[in-house]
Amino acid sequence: MIQGLVQLFMFQALGELLSRFALPFIPGPVLGLVALLGFLAARGRVPVHIDTVGSSILQHLGLLFIPASVGVVLYLPLLQANAWAISTALVISVVTTVAVTAGLLKVLSPKE
Repeated sequence: MIQGLVQLFMFQALGELLSRFALPFIPGPVLGLVALLGFLAARGRVPVHIDTVGSSILQHLGLLFIPASVGVVLYLPLLQANAWAISTALVISVVTTVAVTAGLLKVLSPKE
């Protein structure tokens, strides 16, 4: 278990280094995940140690929603006061994302 955790931390550290010195506009954890994905793709399978750590982390993933829930409850009056603005921003961003994704799919898909 420790070996898998160390391997995951090494990929995160690699991502942080890449973010610091090569690609400062991309967060380190994202670069670390991309490096891990490349490692796993090159290997063709997930090592047992990383699988064990990943499975144990996924079992407790629900705990990560507790801080977000506390934040919603704590700032509920503020969220209610700005509900229309928040809802409008969410709807516009979702519609824009879907439209841009559909446009890119149409442009990049092979022509028949």
